[in-house]
Amino acid sequence: MRGKQLSRGRWIVVAGCLLVIGLAWLMVWRAGQGLVTRPLTHNGVPMRLITPADTGPVPGVIIAHGFSGSQQLMLGFAYTLAHAGYATLLLDFDGHAANPAPMGGEMTRGAAALQANLDAAYAALIAQPEVDDGRVALLGHSMGSGAVMTAGIHDPERYQAMVAVSPTDAQVTETEPRNLLLQAGQLEPQFAANAEDLLARAGGANADFANGRARSFQLIPGVEHITILFSPTAHQTAVGWLGQTFGLPTTVAYTDRRMVWYLVQLGAWLVLVVAITPLIRQPRITTDFRRPPWHILGLLAAPLVGTAVLWLANQVTAVGQLGGILIAGAQALWFLVFGLVWLALGWRWGGDWEIKRSGDSVTDGPSISQSPSLSISSFLRSLAIFAFLWLAFGLMAQVVWLPWFLIPARLWRWPLLALAFVPWLLAAGRAQQGASMGKRIGWWLGQSVVLVVGLGTAVLFVPSLFFLVLVLPVLPLVLGIMALVGGAVDDPWAYGLGNALFFAWLLLALFPLVG
Repeated sequence: MRGKQLSRGRWIVVAGCLLVIGLAWLMVWRAGQGLVTRPLTHNGVPMRLITPADTGPVPGVIIAHGFSGSQQLMLGFAYTLAHAGYATLLLDFDGHAANPAPMGGEMTRGAAALQANLDAAYAALIAQPEVDDGRVALLGHSMGSGAVMTAGIHDPERYQAMVAVSPTDAQVTETEPRNLLLQAGQLEPQFAANAEDLLARAGGANADFANGRARSFQLIPGVEHITILFSPTAHQTAVGWLGQTFGLPTTVAYTDRRMVWYLVQLGAWLVLVVAITPLIRQPRITTDFRRPPWHILGLLAAPLVGTAVLWLANQVTAVGQLGGILIAGAQALWFLVFGLVWLALGWRWGGDWEIKRSGDSVTDGPSISQSPSLSISSFLRSLAIFAFLWLAFGLMAQVVWLPWFLIPARLWRWPLLALAFVPWLLAAGRAQQGASMGKRIGWWLGQSVVLVVGLGTAVLFVPSLFFLVLVLPVLPLVLGIMALVGGAVDDPWAYGLGNALFFAWLLLALFPLVG
């Protein structure tokens, strides 16, 4: 048998992908040219200062993320404002990203912690030599918007301007907070309606910047709760508002396109894995498995059982805080039940089908590569899948939008969380094994619908998981990436283990720690 090899055309594609990935990294690096970036910590709160290089004291802006956010998620605003002449300070609230302090579970305790974190950020910001401590503004998204508006109401002498993106609620008045700009995305009607209500309670539109009574609401077209953070229109609107407050230019030539380059490099990685598939794939299957007719039943019944178990567990304990990490622990329980049900109802581990490989005769029962036992080669393939996804999806994300390097308080939970996802992903890998590209796309679409509807239903029964509604639209994209990379190997155990390690890592990078 000839050794596995790539054609000349595939090698050209591989080389092109590597060049695109290198170009994307170069463009992301160039976004920081002319700026100074340094990490800070004050009262245990991790922070990052991004400021123009070689300038005198300039206005400072504290930038606060929302629930499940991070410094990284707010970098688009930070880079744009820094290029416009502001010293920007990003922070991780308690329980988020690199901050190991658990997030307060009770509303009053959590609100107090947010204010304490902002107080620490203010003290750190005005201590920097680049910052004019008499000219400070706040910018916050979602949960962070409520926190910064509250801070501006309580300490109006500290903050001369306020930008609330996708705003929650605050006790605004006609005079406090000072110079309030509200932003919401066209595709997030609830937050847009809330912004309009806040504007009315704050006295309506006003351009009196000198007396701190300026108010405005800007609807940002074509974006929703997350994509508004990467919108050049949202960035430029903030620049214009703060420029009118502090007498700086109201426009900036810089446009933050780091997220575009992140997506470009991710696409290049995925094309790369398709190009090298002949090197890593098991021997090609020429006829599909004859699967048992009830395997679809397992897929359809699994979300119902998972939701029922989640609801029952919530009657006993706060399931949203399961495992000390908000929402992710509940997801792990749901997916564990989902996977076990799908495996139990969907598969018979032995002679489920007949298979024909190139040059082989048709035989009953699984061949060696379809064996239900986990082999060393499958384990090594699973590590390769995880390593590829970790690099392709996460490495650039660390400097663009997602805190990918897990702190110890998150890292020790990783193997436990990953185990919960193995049954689901093992069943998914088994369902797709040997399928053509068209059938794999069908499986991806079908499973996406089942999971989005199933998890959405779970939120109805366990309202504390409501934040899932905001991130569910991204789930099909993540599933597609996992299916493409795992499908290139076409080994159910490698698919299940490798993708479980990746999916658990992703959730731990995203959701907050809780006490």
